[in-house]
Amino acid sequence: MTETLADTPDLDLEIDGPIAWIAARNPTRMNAYTAGMWRKIPEHIAAAESNPAIRVIVLRGAGTRAFSAGADISEFENARTGDAAAEYDRLNHEAFAALLSATKPVIAMIHGFCLGGGLGIAACADIRIADEKAQFAIPAAKLGLGYNHRWVPPLLALAPPSFIKDMLFTGRRVPAAEAHQIGIVNRLVDTEALELAVRSLANEIAANAPLTVRAAKLSIDELVRHPENADAGKLDAAVQACFASADYAEGRRAFLEKRKPQFTGQ
Repeated sequence: MTETLADTPDLDLEIDGPIAWIAARNPTRMNAYTAGMWRKIPEHIAAAESNPAIRVIVLRGAGTRAFSAGADISEFENARTGDAAAEYDRLNHEAFAALLSATKPVIAMIHGFCLGGGLGIAACADIRIADEKAQFAIPAAKLGLGYNHRWVPPLLALAPPSFIKDMLFTGRRVPAAEAHQIGIVNRLVDTEALELAVRSLANEIAANAPLTVRAAKLSIDELVRHPENADAGKLDAAVQACFASADYAEGRRAFLEKRKPQFTGQ
């Protein structure tokens, strides 16, 4: 059978108003990430970050079957053995680092399977909204590969260490309800309503003052990742930038005039 463009694995970037949609497309392998797709994550995040019109980034998988089944195992024989394994890990590190360093809010829209590296990607988002059929797992122990310690902190920021140990030791699939109860998922919605729910949330965030949202994200991330030596000067500067902004003046005027503010991020 001839492979069509739609069947070719890729990571798509679509700009829709204030939202950047980054979609994994690998339909024959449940949107598993190839090396080329991992490589595109930093590129797409950089493009979204540099575009002042974009207020929110959404990660998703094409279709409704899977957010992502993780790394494409069909590449492992060549790409994840011997010396090549270090290069593949470097691609993973750079992808996760790009997601974690994004200054704009990142939402993971999770249809169906969210496995392995797919869960790693979702864990790097600020908010995770999933459908009620979603399943989560990290099957590294079932494959015999080592789960890099650099990928663990985002998971520990979501759930207790004992639960992450359970997932890593067993490789079991965790149903949506359990993932929601433990804190891996912020919200569960019906499959048919998932995209609308995510779009509504993204637009709600996008309508707010970008500098205020950015300062809040920076503060939370800094305090969670460096609780004992957070950069207070950097956080104070981000808050002061809000008070010095034109958006703060616009917010005050809009409140007094009883109208919706029009924020510009300046």
